[in-house]
Amino acid sequence: MLEPVAQWTLLTVASTIAGAVNSIAGGGTLFTFSSLMLVLGPIAANATSTFALLPGSLAASWGYRSELAQCRVHLWRLGPPSLLGGIIGSLLVARLPERVFSNMVPWLLLGATVLLLIQPWIGRRLGAVARETPTPRIIATIVFLQLLVGIYGGYFGAGIGILMLSSLAFVGIPNIHQMNAVKSLLAGMMNATTVIVFLLAGVIVWKYAIIMALAASVGGYAGARVARKLKVSVVRAIVIAMGFGLAGYSYFSRH
Repeated sequence: MLEPVAQWTLLTVASTIAGAVNSIAGGGTLFTFSSLMLVLGPIAANATSTFALLPGSLAASWGYRSELAQCRVHLWRLGPPSLLGGIIGSLLVARLPERVFSNMVPWLLLGATVLLLIQPWIGRRLGAVARETPTPRIIATIVFLQLLVGIYGGYFGAGIGILMLSSLAFVGIPNIHQMNAVKSLLAGMMNATTVIVFLLAGVIVWKYAIIMALAASVGGYAGARVARKLKVSVVRAIVIAMGFGLAGYSYFSRH
């Protein structure tokens, strides 16, 4: 267990970096969750991390408000499965034995890191697969996929933005800015619902959550301001390397 000063320093720095990384490349959950795992159990770490990063999602949604006004039909379609999935996923975390989630941690970290690794490829494919008039079958498929994303988002959450961008390309959203707008609001809805379930279950550690939320907000604002001055590929490479390392550490420390 870390000393108190080291705990607060680590969590504050990790949250600030996570907020900045989310605004630049995505993958901030890898920082907040992993740092919390050093001082908390996996369920408390997951719940506290989710709360800490919620303000960033809501702030991003507000920043995209003009784009969101043009995407109301997609929000009406995908909002309900996002909320329902978030509830289901967070209930699974809160109700299942802690060892179940603990055993899943290495694979969740690995999956989230792989998603971040292939994010550039997904981005290049978005323009090639976008459709102006999606068929009812495609819409129904995307709604179902959004439910699955919501469940994953409520259960763990790292990489949900990448998952959503890969499916939103098929529903007729004309540009990446509007896709990011819809993705940000849907992620905020999932996280808000998840936080409510975690709050009722009493698994959020507030002495860490509030400070981390403030730090993540500062990091997100700063990251948005300097995003154009940094090489996103460098930031992403660091996060990916850390993600693979943490996944390996989590796996071998349990075997």
